Amino acid sequence: MTRAKLTTEGWFGKAVAGTVLGFILAVLASALFAWFGPGGILAGAGKTQFNMWLVGPVWALVLSFVFMFRRTRDAWLYLGLTSVVLAAVYLAGRWLIVSVPA
Repeated sequence: MTRAKLTTEGWFGKAVAGTVLGFILAVLASALFAWFGPGGILAGAGKTQFNMWLVGPVWALVLSFVFMFRRTRDAWLYLGLTSVVLAAVYLAGRWLIVSVPA
């Protein structure tokens, strides 16, 4: 089986996937850290600022590496699946936190 070479084909679709789904991934990563990181959601203003500033670098990282996908379809598929998994983890974690009495 031969692997497809990296080409400049589909760069626009990859860029859009990285922009749209990368933003979703960055926001979900920030939300996961905000809720499940040290101190939880009420850890204070320093953690709030860190969560806010975390979105930009994560988004830029995804947008930078999205061009490593060989096909546009793969970029949309893998980034979309990762977004769904992170959203499921976030929602399940929130459900568990709310449903467990303190």
